[in-house]
Amino acid sequence: MATLLPYTGQEFLDSLDDGREVWIYGERIKNIAEHPGFRNTARMIARLYDALHCDHAEKKNLLACQTEWGGFTHKYFVAPCSAEDQVAARDAIAAWSRLTYGWLGRSPDYKAAFLATLGANAEFYEPYQENARRWYRYSQERVPFVNHAIVQPPVDRNMAPGAPGGPADVYAHVTKETDAGIRITGAKVVATGSALTHFTFVAHAGVLPVQDKNFAIVFLVPSNAPGVKFICRVSNEQRAAVLGSPFDYPLSSRLDENDAIFIMDDVLVPWEDVFVYADIDKANRFFPNSGFLPRAMLQGCTRLAVKLDFIIGLLVKATEAAGTRGFRGVEANIGEVIAWRNTMWGLSDAMAKSAEPWAGGCVLPAIEPAMAYRIFAPEAYVQIKHMIEKTVASSLIYLNSHARDFKAPELRQYLDRYVRGSGGVTAVERVKLMKLLWDSIGSEFGARHELYEINYAGSHEEIRIDALRASIGSGQYERWKSFADQCMAEYDLDGWSAPDLINPDDVSALR
Repeated sequence: MATLLPYTGQEFLDSLDDGREVWIYGERIKNIAEHPGFRNTARMIARLYDALHCDHAEKKNLLACQTEWGGFTHKYFVAPCSAEDQVAARDAIAAWSRLTYGWLGRSPDYKAAFLATLGANAEFYEPYQENARRWYRYSQERVPFVNHAIVQPPVDRNMAPGAPGGPADVYAHVTKETDAGIRITGAKVVATGSALTHFTFVAHAGVLPVQDKNFAIVFLVPSNAPGVKFICRVSNEQRAAVLGSPFDYPLSSRLDENDAIFIMDDVLVPWEDVFVYADIDKANRFFPNSGFLPRAMLQGCTRLAVKLDFIIGLLVKATEAAGTRGFRGVEANIGEVIAWRNTMWGLSDAMAKSAEPWAGGCVLPAIEPAMAYRIFAPEAYVQIKHMIEKTVASSLIYLNSHARDFKAPELRQYLDRYVRGSGGVTAVERVKLMKLLWDSIGSEFGARHELYEINYAGSHEEIRIDALRASIGSGQYERWKSFADQCMAEYDLDGWSAPDLINPDDVSALR
């Protein structure tokens, strides 16, 4: 059998023209890689694939490693067997993320957080363990772009999937079992980036557990499977193309991973693509027990750390251009943003380097820093955005409307004089910088990213409760109680019970 290799950039773009059903602005898209709402984001993803085929040995070695089947793959698609393996995979995540400046939240290596677990933890999916092993190999060979939709739509969320009287017409469920596979109808959210992916991974993650076997499903489905539909939100990329330019919206114009409503209308999922079916306990245990969660947190934390490197660069340049960089308050604000950045990199290090033994002789990222990241990252992002708004202030809106303004002779002399920056920064350079910063935090693209980072890891309450549950599961909960008990055991109503301490009877005013 011929050795398969990861997609090249061009192969990735070509693969999107496969008949998938993607809708936006009331129309079905014919070729998504050429549509103005998606084409440049698709090309940024193509850069990731081309990087795997880079001729520069050092760069390729940072990203890729050999597979046991004779090809090569992105390092995060391989189940790590040591902390060294895990750190190397983390560094590959960072290297890929830098190619998109940290703004592509669900790049292909994100779903490797799940796909690589299939090699170590295949038995979890019994009786579909061979499906897991086959997908583990295929994911390494081709590095497919997989999105996920694992949350129920925001309809009757007070009712568990499959509960009597629940929204059976909305939540994804099995309608029929056939010799070829299971037929699925229903919706899932939020399918981030899904219009540009090859497969959608469907599972359950939510506060309320599944209660009916027909809702107990975990599987992969091709984007072009009959009955699969993606109804997209507004395209920030297309808005930027229509109302602005790359100069005016440098992030929106090429890094808008569109979030879609993912619908399955009587979709056949072949048995070979099923991981869990009709096993309520396993469907409910998938999210905490499959190994996906800590690996997803390592990828997400590393990606956010790269994003903060980029944002800090913009913040520093913006204050220099305004002539405020040396103000004491500005320096304090920049320092706080740097501290948040250092926190994310520190948590990424802790997750990768403190490898926890797992199934099949493999390791997982440490769960404690993973839980800390889930809680602190949303708080950090909101604080950083607010810090930039306070620090850069009116510089973010003291801007002309469009790049074309600079080409109007009647305006150019005024723009050059009144919109220039400090220290020799020209008006064009200053506006270019500030529009990039505005696109980061102030545009609809920037607002979507704030919402994304706040909700990335799940419900703001659930992620905190999960930290508690993780401490109970690891034994830390009882160890902390024992630590407190150890202290309290050294004294009682009569004073010190520890033999090496001296009671105050000789000096007490109340003896």
